[in-house]
Amino acid sequence: MEFQPLYYSERLTIINPHADVGIATLWTPPVRVISLLRNLAIDLDPATSRVAVIANLYGKGFAELIRNLLWNPQITHLLVLGQDLSGSRDDLVAFFESGLEPTLFADTPVYRIKGRTRILDNLVGKYCFFAPIQVTALGTITDSATAESLVNYFAGLTAPVEFPAEDDRLYIPIPEFQVARFPSEPRSHSIVRASPLEAWLELMFHLVRFGHWVTLEKGQRRELQNLHVVVTHPSDDPPEALARFGFTLEGQEGSLRRYQEAILDPTSPEVTGLPYTYGHRLRAYFRKDNLDAAVTELRNDPESRHVYLALWDSARDLDPAATAPCWVSLFFRKFEEKLTLTATFRTHNARDAWLKNLYGLMAVQHYVASRVDLPVGPITVMSHSISLQKGDMDEASRIAKARKSDDTIDFKTGKSLLREDPNGYFSISLDRDRAEIVLEHSHGGVTLAQYRGRSSAEIRTQLERDVAISLVSHALYVGEQLAKAEIKLKNFLDDISREASL
Repeated sequence: MEFQPLYYSERLTIINPHADVGIATLWTPPVRVISLLRNLAIDLDPATSRVAVIANLYGKGFAELIRNLLWNPQITHLLVLGQDLSGSRDDLVAFFESGLEPTLFADTPVYRIKGRTRILDNLVGKYCFFAPIQVTALGTITDSATAESLVNYFAGLTAPVEFPAEDDRLYIPIPEFQVARFPSEPRSHSIVRASPLEAWLELMFHLVRFGHWVTLEKGQRRELQNLHVVVTHPSDDPPEALARFGFTLEGQEGSLRRYQEAILDPTSPEVTGLPYTYGHRLRAYFRKDNLDAAVTELRNDPESRHVYLALWDSARDLDPAATAPCWVSLFFRKFEEKLTLTATFRTHNARDAWLKNLYGLMAVQHYVASRVDLPVGPITVMSHSISLQKGDMDEASRIAKARKSDDTIDFKTGKSLLREDPNGYFSISLDRDRAEIVLEHSHGGVTLAQYRGRSSAEIRTQLERDVAISLVSHALYVGEQLAKAEIKLKNFLDDISREASL
């Protein structure tokens, strides 16, 4: 039987395609292992060598290696040696000795090599092989013990087993991994967008991609904790854009405008028949109208940091039998000559409640701002627990796809517009006298800093140090431009070198 690679054929060094030993060199270049084998007078003749194939095994490629072995059952010996930087040596030994065990990866049921961390599909196992694979693990090639072990290994190889027939080749495709969620720190997500609808689309994307499944008394929820959202220009979205996602701005019961009216209404629950209302909590529950008190405080001291209003009543709301408010606090602050608002929600339903609550906050902010003669500024919403119901996931996935990467959406045209980095912008040039790349950091027409270096890596380190970029899209763009500048600088220096040699 002749060795036929299914995967990574261009990376494999085939010695004798009819032989029965495969060598995995881990992170060590195969040419160095081949050189060592030759120095040790180990047979590498394509007609007589026991070595079929030599290749690296860094970390990725594990599933492919197993498939190559299954398709080439004449290989019954696996020799592992070289520099191991990813645990591949022990993974191979454990796979053939111990097999797999079930586990979870990012909420997705998967299998891993028993006692190890490497994830592998459960379609393959040592039971799949035509004959048992004999795995021998050695050390690095610079270790004298490895050289001695290599000589002894090949000297002690038993005669090859009876070679299998072509029908014994086994093809098991590598399944596509369907992740339930992508890994992240679930308590650190932060979103900054211009409009309410843009922010909502972005948070839906974050929940769909990064949310964790949790089981509550109400059932399963996909959750993020302490989600931080800033809406920089809180104003009405176009009605047609809202309608695309099932929201109505004006008119009917359930519209955003009706919700804004209700959130300012102090009517008692005894009248409404509800356990609580936000308007009542804000304006009557604590025996005073706290919105009007906020207005009074800001009129007396526009720079006051005392305008913090609580809607949560610990004495009542900590009772498990009580129906407690989700919105628990708000904080007004004058900043850059505008009235900003920060609101905290204990829990949030992302699909139906978040955008309505944001519109409610806009009404509260406008109520106070108009009475203290300040324009409205950004609204920040902190959601301690924001979640999606399991039944909403299909719709949420469709909604998440409507989000336009890191850009701003013009909802009138549907086009994606470049979103400016609040940290500023950059211009790139070459200082040919000093043979350096020059990156100028500016904001509002003012140069804030200048970064210099002979490579993009040098400048990247400086940018990281200063946290000079806040948007992923901006960082990628600056990286592209720095790479181009580095190529130009190299070509310039090469031209000078050629001229000098002439």
